[in-house]
Amino acid sequence: MDLGIVIVNYNTRTLLRRCLETVYASTGVSLEVCVVDNASHDGSAAMVAEAFPQVHLIVNRENLGYPAANNQGLRLLGFTTAEDAPRYALLLNPDTEVPPQGLAQVVAYADAHPQVGVVGPKLVRPNGSLDLACRRSFPSPEVAFYRMAGLSRLFPKSRRFGRYNLTYLDVDQTAEVDAVVGAFMLVRREALLQVGLLDDTFFMYGEDLDWAFRIKEAGWKVMYYPEVTVLHVKRAASRQNPRAQVEFWRAMEIFYRKHYAAQTPRLLHYLILGAVRFQTRWMQWRVSREGKR
Repeated sequence: MDLGIVIVNYNTRTLLRRCLETVYASTGVSLEVCVVDNASHDGSAAMVAEAFPQVHLIVNRENLGYPAANNQGLRLLGFTTAEDAPRYALLLNPDTEVPPQGLAQVVAYADAHPQVGVVGPKLVRPNGSLDLACRRSFPSPEVAFYRMAGLSRLFPKSRRFGRYNLTYLDVDQTAEVDAVVGAFMLVRREALLQVGLLDDTFFMYGEDLDWAFRIKEAGWKVMYYPEVTVLHVKRAASRQNPRAQVEFWRAMEIFYRKHYAAQTPRLLHYLILGAVRFQTRWMQWRVSREGKR
């Protein structure tokens, strides 16, 4: 089996149907699909069971979060035992549409480059613009500062200030990057088995960055591969969840503590934590205020 695809769904029934239609229209690749429904209330799970009986369907009674749900699917598809797993795992969002040859092309690229552990395609929004998250640097304190200070937006072509979304790179040029986005993240089985599953300390956001960080630390390359273009509606599920922005900032703290805190000077460490926690509290207040309206 070439591909084990995990799609985590939350109230995106119509988009999920279209995503699965494009997946099963793919040619030149063998695949298994697991949909993990995170307590949707829009009939998503029933639609999958009726329209796509070949899908492995997991229905959660509560929203476990993105990484925990993905891990459920990865386990079901055998990615904790080398002999049972497909050659590649693919995390795929339900608000994506893949071209007919896209999956086969990404697999062929990975097959031709055995040192590559992760591949992500070019993701475009419905209006044709690039989804900037499809190629990223890790949010080190320096890179995150340039982002928060607005320097990455003011100087997008700067190799120093534009590192957050690598906006200085040609969008149509294959490049080694720090990370790609979990909306379409192909991971080689051997890399996955070496570093383990996603860290479900995260709820949503940050888990794909963390996975890429661990895979790169283990000696694998992460590649942006724009020869394949995938449509990404983006935030179809997260905009329905008032926790989303709170979880974004909580994820940044988890990622920072896990990968950068130990080597950060103490004063800067406290400044970073203060800034991140302020943003988290601010978002919690906004969510609470919206909920009372």
